[in-house]
Amino acid sequence: MFVVMAATASEADVLGVKSAILAEGLTPFEHSRPERTAIAVIGEMGGRRAALMDRLAALSGVERVTPINRPFKLTSREFHPESTVVRVLDAVVGDGGLTVMAGPCSVESRDQLFETAEGVAAAGATILRGGAFKPRTSPYSFQGLGVEALRYLAEARDRAGLPVVTEVMEPSQVDIVAEYADILQIGTRNMQNYSLLTAVGRVARPVMLKRGYGATIEEWLMAAEYIVSSGNPNVILCERGIRTFETYTRNTMDLTAVPLLHGLTHLPIIVDPSHATGKRALVQPMALAGVGAGADGIMVEVHPRPDDALSDAEQQLDLPMFRSLMAVMLPLHAELRRLRDGVEATAPSTVAQRSRSALRAAGSR
Repeated sequence: MFVVMAATASEADVLGVKSAILAEGLTPFEHSRPERTAIAVIGEMGGRRAALMDRLAALSGVERVTPINRPFKLTSREFHPESTVVRVLDAVVGDGGLTVMAGPCSVESRDQLFETAEGVAAAGATILRGGAFKPRTSPYSFQGLGVEALRYLAEARDRAGLPVVTEVMEPSQVDIVAEYADILQIGTRNMQNYSLLTAVGRVARPVMLKRGYGATIEEWLMAAEYIVSSGNPNVILCERGIRTFETYTRNTMDLTAVPLLHGLTHLPIIVDPSHATGKRALVQPMALAGVGAGADGIMVEVHPRPDDALSDAEQQLDLPMFRSLMAVMLPLHAELRRLRDGVEATAPSTVAQRSRSALRAAGSR
């Protein structure tokens, strides 16, 4: 449930409600907006829910007490109606712009990373991605350079002017990864690693939470709830494909998740067509599809020489392919944003013509 305070409620009224919640052995989470304050009540209530709602409703300054109808509380739009905007250095995720995370699957060397970082920055990427610790299906595959890669990523950030996102795999790594990276990534295999989710919820770094390859939307949002309830509100969701019966692609990219999540949660969502498809020829069309579905951003893997990559060679774009993607994707996003926001009174036929032209251009590259 959450308690909506009256517009005239005083600070003492808010503190009184919080104290009452704490006295019940529950946790209050305050969300203040210009017009009023809401306080989520988190914890196991059992059969006392109805009585507790009545007691809280009778407190000074309370306008109403409303049940939250979904198991995810703090991440729901019921509690937090406005969209969360995540800011990291000069990058912004969720403000209506298009975030583009790009870089190699694995940091293989200093030169390889710097070449990629400078190339994607020049093409318009806003965040640099790169794997330092690489969880692989085979224990004999390249596992990443570890802390050495973190140092290269921090140096590349300074050279290219892009914030860095990289994966953290276990609670013991959180502090060291947070020292070098600007966004901490939780990979698909760790989406339900609750000790890790709690650990990243306690650091002052945004977290990008990838969907588990067998996870439902609700399970994914409950994983995000662990992070937010641990104190970190800056969570970015990443749809990276789910495992289905299909074998022609690495995973199945669930584009319905994008508009669905925009209705269920205030958290921003990006899509990762590289891991979703596993084939570089499919990355551009699925990136454009993600933009069309309303994603707040795109994450793609880029390598100067993909065929020589030590991991995920088949799905990484080279730099010319990335520039080609950006040349189509950015205008398409701008056109769709104008259409959605109603900024430009363009005739529907003109919008359709421009969109068709952009998609034809994408298909010809």
